Amino acid sequence: MNDPSRRDLFRQAGAASVVSAMTGAQFVPSAEAVAQPPAAATAPPQLEALESLTALEADTLQAIVARLIPADENGPGAAEAGAAHYIDRALSGPLRGFREAYAAGLAALDAYALSSKGAAFVKLPVDQQDATLTDLEKNAASGFSPDGATFFNLVRTHTIQGTFCDPYYGGNANFIGWDLIGYPGIRMAVDADEQGAKAAQPVRKSAYADAMFTMKGSDHGHRP
Repeated sequence: MNDPSRRDLFRQAGAASVVSAMTGAQFVPSAEAVAQPPAAATAPPQLEALESLTALEADTLQAIVARLIPADENGPGAAEAGAAHYIDRALSGPLRGFREAYAAGLAALDAYALSSKGAAFVKLPVDQQDATLTDLEKNAASGFSPDGATFFNLVRTHTIQGTFCDPYYGGNANFIGWDLIGYPGIRMAVDADEQGAKAAQPVRKSAYADAMFTMKGSDHGHRP
């Protein structure tokens, strides 16, 4: 965290496996995620109405994900990919059991940042934000239940999910995560030409845009 390396993060987490693992989550996509072509990779994510978090919690979470997978010379990061939106949305669905942990953890982070650095987390310069997150990761931050490292690992896991998941689930805006790791996209079938190709051509659409899926309803708790 003192010198955040997205490449190290991906290598440790197995980001490519996260993409395929997330196909079991129970979300209904927005029409934009499935039907619209991706915008420019550098475009900021569209602001979405909050579903679980308060405005203060969402601002703090957005600042955290921006430091866990920061934008750099390799391209946009977790903030631009909409990882915080993914988490907010999931906390009203499959991750609802973590809602209280996020409320307590985000409040504790702000309290710790204020006591140790003199300002709320979102108000700190990025080097002090990194130092604060390092304290969490190393279990050196006080005020967390059961401890800072547990909350750090929780947010880190969900940030990775939100950055690299199928956009069906509310993250990976504009396919930023897939572009970042060179993931070619989901294919329901591979023809002979593709099997013989040295490199797969990128497919930038949700798996749920395939004709085999039928979209029904808007309840995040139901599958199509």
